[in-house]
Amino acid sequence: MAAAARKVNWFAIWISVGVVVALVVVGALVVWMNSAATSTAPGESPKASNINTETGAIIVGDGTDTLDTYIDFMCPICNQFEQSYGQTIAGLVDDGTITLNIHPISILDRSSQGTKYSTRAASAMYCVAVSDAEASVPFMQAMYANQPAEGSTGLTDDQILGIAKGVGVTDIDSCVNDGRYMDYVTAMTEKTPVKEGAGGIGTPTVVLNGEILTLTGDPQADLVTPLKG
Repeated sequence: MAAAARKVNWFAIWISVGVVVALVVVGALVVWMNSAATSTAPGESPKASNINTETGAIIVGDGTDTLDTYIDFMCPICNQFEQSYGQTIAGLVDDGTITLNIHPISILDRSSQGTKYSTRAASAMYCVAVSDAEASVPFMQAMYANQPAEGSTGLTDDQILGIAKGVGVTDIDSCVNDGRYMDYVTAMTEKTPVKEGAGGIGTPTVVLNGEILTLTGDPQADLVTPLKG
C-alpha cells in the first residue's frame, strides 16, 4: 500500500504540463494579436530629398533655425494660421533665417462623414512634395483657399487633383487615387508633439527650435522677435 502511494502518476503530471504550456502559448498569441491590432504600420513612405521620412517633415528652405508646423487640411484654425502667419513664415524662409518643416497630419477624419478627408489630403500633399518640391507650399495654400467646411465630406480625390494641377503638378493621379501615403500619415500623426497640459494632439501645433509655441495671433511677436530680436 505504501509503495503504491509512492508511485508517481507521470501521466497526470505531463497532462498538467501540457495544459500550462498551451495556456502560455495562447496568452502570448493574444498579446501579439492585440499589439498588432493597436500598432500603426507606417506603410509606404514618401521618398524625396525634401522629405524627412523619420519625422514626416516636408522641408522648405535651409535656414539655421527650425520651424515645424503640424497641420490638418480640415482644420479651420490651421487655415487661419496660414492666413495670419504664412507671409511672415515665407519671408523667414526666403531670407535664410529658418528651415520650415511642414507636417501634414490627420486628426479630423471624424469630421468628414467617413471619407477620411484629412488623411487623404495629407497623403496628397506628400504626393505633391515627391513630384515637385517647389509646389509643396503653393499646394498647401491652394488647399486652404479651397478648404471644405468641417463636418462636410471634404474634397474628392478629383478635386484635390485639380488643385494640384493648378500649381503645376500633373503626374500624381495614381498616388492620390490610391491613397498611397495614408498609412504613413496615420503613423506620423502619432509623433506629433503635445504641449504640456493639453489633452492630446492639436492643430496647428507650431514648434520653434524645439519649443512648442503658444500662438498669440501676432507673427512678429511669436516668430520674428524671438529669431531676430
